[in-house]
Amino acid sequence: MSIDSLRRSASATVSGLPQGFWWLWLSTLVNRTGAFVLTFLSLYLTVELGHSAWFAGLVVALHGLGGVAGSPLGGMLTDRWGRRPTMVTMHLAAAASAAALAVVTSAWAIATVVLLMGVAMQAVRPSINATIADMVPAHDVRRAYALNYWALNLGFAIASIGGGAAIFLGYQTLFVVDAIATTLCAVIVFLRLPETRPEARTDKAGKPVAEAKVSMLTVLRDAPFRTLVLINLLVCLVFTAPWIGLPLTMADQGLSPSSYGVVIAVNGIVIVGFQLLVNKLTDKRSPVLLLTLSSLLFALGTGATALAGSSVVAFAATVVVWTVGEMIHVPTNAAATARLAPEHARGRYQGVMGMSWAVAGFVAPIGAGAIVSGPGPNVLWAATFAIGVLAAVGYTTRLRKALADDSAVDSANDSAVDSTEDSTEDSSGDGDGVGVDSAGKDPVSA
Repeated sequence: MSIDSLRRSASATVSGLPQGFWWLWLSTLVNRTGAFVLTFLSLYLTVELGHSAWFAGLVVALHGLGGVAGSPLGGMLTDRWGRRPTMVTMHLAAAASAAALAVVTSAWAIATVVLLMGVAMQAVRPSINATIADMVPAHDVRRAYALNYWALNLGFAIASIGGGAAIFLGYQTLFVVDAIATTLCAVIVFLRLPETRPEARTDKAGKPVAEAKVSMLTVLRDAPFRTLVLINLLVCLVFTAPWIGLPLTMADQGLSPSSYGVVIAVNGIVIVGFQLLVNKLTDKRSPVLLLTLSSLLFALGTGATALAGSSVVAFAATVVVWTVGEMIHVPTNAAATARLAPEHARGRYQGVMGMSWAVAGFVAPIGAGAIVSGPGPNVLWAATFAIGVLAAVGYTTRLRKALADDSAVDSANDSAVDSTEDSTEDSSGDGDGVGVDSAGKDPVSA
């Protein structure tokens, strides 16, 4: 492929999106560029404060537990309060938590602050995803999610490098910089990002149309979406396992911690370097096909870890495989969530989906550590392979109809918006019909 063709491909990948999206993209990049807390928290607790590794692991798990509560909270506030107020408030809450970590030293205070930070950081994500859904045309939603995910990983890579270089300034300094970056993110959202929550619908006479009330219980009763959440939980368990199991497995093979650092850095390098290319290659593909493929890549990549022996190159190759699965899965799953959500409940749907990531972030590290120290690493990787394959089968057999390729729907939407809106209103009372309706009626569904 020539340089010109690569340039044209990159231009096509980033073109055609509204200005508001790029302000949101910038806020994500700024936020993640200063995200030092989680990266260096365990080192701060053990090396600087002298706490045990067990306590450090518990504190990190509390961050995930906070996310389990934060995700549905953020989803509810996103729909009731608005996208922008939720983002600004939760970014400021996360910034305050980061600043607090620079001054508190007692074990209980640190644990409490990290728990609250987990709530705030996870609560902001439904509003971000809902905003993308509101402002981006339906046929570009997955591409927009991929670009936002790329910004997140680009910022994380910068934070990892910058934080490592600046650590001589002290951990407290890094936490203050994190607080400043998160505050700047909130300022960008407040000053440049418009509120995108859809206004109440009106009929032809201009009178408000009553929307069906949607609670978290209502979301969980949506059968196709419930299935999507449960299968995503399986994928999240597989995705999270290597972050605990991989360093333990490599240590069991006699490899040094620095070797693990080199191997896991491959994840960020591949995402930053190839996310746009992967997005271009997968554009307009069937969501079910992409979710199935990503699950199989997770299964193969993690399962092959058991065959890596003591080769750093082999371990790095397994990371490449499941990282490609990650690049395909994350934006596709977010777009699928948006597709199944009615527009007035996008926040709640994204919040429930976010819970699957948060639950996996809490459960998988504990489970992976227990399996590695008990039956052994090979059992862990055999389990992740089996779970990944099970998820792939689930996508293919359970969601093919609900997530049918929407290209035809998008074309129909472009040529017959009015008729699509009428059909959506007629079917809005059908509990399981919201998936096709939101994609067909609303050109910015996420």
